[in-house]
Amino acid sequence: MINFINVILPIPLQKLFTYRITAAEADFIKIGSRVAVPFGKSKIYTAIVFELHSEQPTAYEAKDIFQILDEFPIVTGPQLKHWQWISSYYMCSLGDVLRASLPKAFLLESETLVLKNAAFDQVSILNDDEYLIWEALEHQSKLKIQDIGKILDRKGVLTVVNSLLSKEVIEVKEEIYEQYKPKFVKYLDLHPTHQTDDQLHQLLDNLSKAPKQREALLLFFQLKQGNDAPVLRKKLLDKGISAAVIKALVEKQVFEQSEIREDRVSFDTEIKMIHELNEYQAKALSGIKAAFDEKEVCLLHGVTSSGKTEIYSHLIAETLEQGRQVLYLLPEIALTTHIISRLQHFFGDKIAVFHSRYSVDERVEVWNNLVNRSEKAQIVLGARSSILLPFTDLGLIIVDEEHETSFKQFEPSPRYHARDAAIMLGHLHRAKVLLGSATPSVETYHNAKQQKYGYVALNRRYKDVQLPEIELVDIKEKHRKKRMKGHFSDRLLLLIEDALAEKEQVILFQNRRGFSPIVECSTCGVAPQCPNCDVSLTFHKFNNELKCHYCGHHQALPKTCPACENPTLDSKGFGTEQIELELKELYPETKVARMDLDTTRGKYGYQKLLRSFHDQEIDILVGTQMLTKGLDFKNVSLVGVLNADNLLNFPDFRAHERTYQLMVQVSGRAGRDEKRGKVAIQSFNPYHQILQQVTTHDYDTMFKDQLNERHQFLYPPLVRLVRIVLKHKDFIKVEGAANWMGRSLVNSFGDRVLGPTSPSIGRIRNKYIKSILIKLPEKISLNQSKGQIQKIKDSFMSIPDYRSVQVIIDVDCY
Repeated sequence: MINFINVILPIPLQKLFTYRITAAEADFIKIGSRVAVPFGKSKIYTAIVFELHSEQPTAYEAKDIFQILDEFPIVTGPQLKHWQWISSYYMCSLGDVLRASLPKAFLLESETLVLKNAAFDQVSILNDDEYLIWEALEHQSKLKIQDIGKILDRKGVLTVVNSLLSKEVIEVKEEIYEQYKPKFVKYLDLHPTHQTDDQLHQLLDNLSKAPKQREALLLFFQLKQGNDAPVLRKKLLDKGISAAVIKALVEKQVFEQSEIREDRVSFDTEIKMIHELNEYQAKALSGIKAAFDEKEVCLLHGVTSSGKTEIYSHLIAETLEQGRQVLYLLPEIALTTHIISRLQHFFGDKIAVFHSRYSVDERVEVWNNLVNRSEKAQIVLGARSSILLPFTDLGLIIVDEEHETSFKQFEPSPRYHARDAAIMLGHLHRAKVLLGSATPSVETYHNAKQQKYGYVALNRRYKDVQLPEIELVDIKEKHRKKRMKGHFSDRLLLLIEDALAEKEQVILFQNRRGFSPIVECSTCGVAPQCPNCDVSLTFHKFNNELKCHYCGHHQALPKTCPACENPTLDSKGFGTEQIELELKELYPETKVARMDLDTTRGKYGYQKLLRSFHDQEIDILVGTQMLTKGLDFKNVSLVGVLNADNLLNFPDFRAHERTYQLMVQVSGRAGRDEKRGKVAIQSFNPYHQILQQVTTHDYDTMFKDQLNERHQFLYPPLVRLVRIVLKHKDFIKVEGAANWMGRSLVNSFGDRVLGPTSPSIGRIRNKYIKSILIKLPEKISLNQSKGQIQKIKDSFMSIPDYRSVQVIIDVDCY
């Protein structure tokens, strides 16, 4: 007899929880469906059924489930296996994976309701606040906690509620509420009593004394234009007809109103033929298919603007013909906007898009379409969270710009890498995985060299356009000769002027937003610091305030130095905002725009900016690394990098690799049509080997140099990295905890443990941070090592003094 279910709860605890079910419920409940279960004293959570069994738990008495929420599963079998792999590999709980995967609307939570105790009659013992609540419950059967807050006109109401409970004035209960609301669109049609010509003439005569209603009816006929389909109510409203007039016509039975459920996001259905491939693209496509015959994963190493998207389109079309689904992973939300506009011409409304800028309701619809195998979700385009969706029969996964760091999730848990998780997802579905990049990560290229992945190179640009001409500008020399104007060398300004004279567009790259990263007193040298983090505040001139980019703290720019009250405050360094203002001063007639986190916060922020640039309404676009990823603008002839040294000198073992990737990617935005583009890279050290390799597009030499360095100092892909981060508000406590953890790890792993050390920013959001890095060689079992780390963590958490210290384990932390 099946009497119990194990469920995954959306809480960060490692184990599954067992609940009791009846025989009737056992026949109805399916693995992957949602159930509401009691947890703790009064809370009710949404849980996912993981397995059905008949073994009673020994450690505790199983509770009954509260309610079955789904008739059919909303989580698929392969998806549950994928969640298990993520939980195991990245050392996090299944609850963390569940919370990251399910749109919030699926995680129904309980709400506390306050009800009157009918037996209570001693009103005289109540104080003023308590009497107000009692009086409200005389008129209403139940109140929510936020309703009580409104009645008392304050936020902290729990003391009043607790007092009422102790006096037995009220009772409380938990109620589950549904968050997702489907979208219904209202349509209007003529009432069946007005179908013949005579009836219509009679109707118009009857409305002669109601001119606005008559006008609405005539407009309705105009919109209908002999079409049998009903008219969208919104069209009449957009034409100036009021809602009151439409309501009156419905009540008079002139119109018949109906509601039709629609998806919140849909794309054009006008289909065009996929472009024919050129000789080199066709050769690459056949090479990929041959690689897929032998291996599940293939790397497409194609130079920028070689037409990789066209190859992807052909592979997608072939997968759809087999009746299987496609997942197209992109590193940036900005890029999804750009790729949708290209793919929807070929695949129409078969595309679904999933990323964090979409509302909860929009994400629920994508989820439901996938579970139901809808025509509208055969191709899913999205950022890294898309790998957690409920695919039923995945045939192809494309990871575009696979080298991008934004595929790695850092906060919150699970800290997965979407590229690696996509390869495992492909394995579970027996799907093919294509990794595409002009500058593959060292790890991926190493795997291709080791024959673990298939490998296909595409070295010709589309239409045989030459790769851009890259010029290094020595700004140390330019400063010495006084040939700098602001942050621009004379050479870069000359190239900008030439491009503008030819009516061509310019992209300028600076990988730091804001006006300047530091504001400093010229007398005493004090710079305003964030009160919550060990970092100086960044100056944003647009709203004249100082901001912390780590915790969000912001304050007005002081008029005098907070230490010595001297009025002379200087800004040090520069960001995209300063570059934008300098350009507006240099070229007042030119349209300049900025693309960074500050200007693209809205849902359609990327879309509007990219469309304006595509339509050539913007001449110069200044931006951060959002600009470097896969964008395709035919009229861009010049790309300028304002300072390459910040990237090169970043304290990270991948700094040189990332600089090469970023420089080549941003260079690839230039000259994508027929004319050869130009790139100017400003640097204080133009003879640096990485910058020299960028100018010659010499990826192989860069790869060999990086691999030699990593052999020497033991870094991936030759070892696995696991980082353990400890956080606490008390510095002494976190210091002691880190030393204990460090000693325990050294006992198990010896000299492969680095640390504990404080990172470059040692305090964020008022929590002090200590970091320990463990290097695990390939020959040592990763699972055994992780098991040992978990045992040390469990021992650590059993020490009373250290229980309040937050411990974060990040596997593959780069």
